[in-house]
Amino acid sequence: MSLANKIEIQISEEEYLEGEIIAEFKHEYIEGTVYAMAGASTKHNQISRNVTTSLHSSLKNINSACETFSSDMKVKVSNITSSFFYPDVMVVCDNEGDDDYYKSSPIIIVEVLSKSTRKNDFTTKMISYFNISSLEEYVLIEQDFCQVQVYSKSKNWQSASYFLGDEITFASIDTILSVEDIYYHVSNDDVVKFLEEKEHKQK
Repeated sequence: MSLANKIEIQISEEEYLEGEIIAEFKHEYIEGTVYAMAGASTKHNQISRNVTTSLHSSLKNINSACETFSSDMKVKVSNITSSFFYPDVMVVCDNEGDDDYYKSSPIIIVEVLSKSTRKNDFTTKMISYFNISSLEEYVLIEQDFCQVQVYSKSKNWQSASYFLGDEITFASIDTILSVEDIYYHVSNDDVVKFLEEKEHKQK
């Protein structure tokens, strides 16, 4: 989701967490400043849903202790000061030190990109997420065309790109996810062309 409006007021972490419980709309918190979040598109929601359900199903099948969380769950990033974000999807395998409203030790974080979120996801959030000691993979998914970028800690945070027809292996949770499943029911030019070619080959 995108950071829509900066609210020009400095508040404490405790004030933010207390206010967020009763807030009508979600806000992210970056080093004392609160940002109101904008709504997400249909494609954004479809992709987030597909990733959440696919990862959840896979983890359930292998009887993993890891859990998936969608965009209603915050992640806490502690550096010099604390920040709180709402990732589109995250996988958490260790809940120690967390509470009901945020997680601090995700192993995978997924963000769905749009024109309004791209800069933030590639800069502020990326730098913050890479400082989470538990994080193994940071995943960026385009919604207007089909491309998935996976930044892996085991590869010194170098990225690999995946496209329709590819499969993505998440070694940290012993799970494989196809790019086609990520874009299930999503309507963009790449998906339409891919499905047409797939149907043609099956005839």
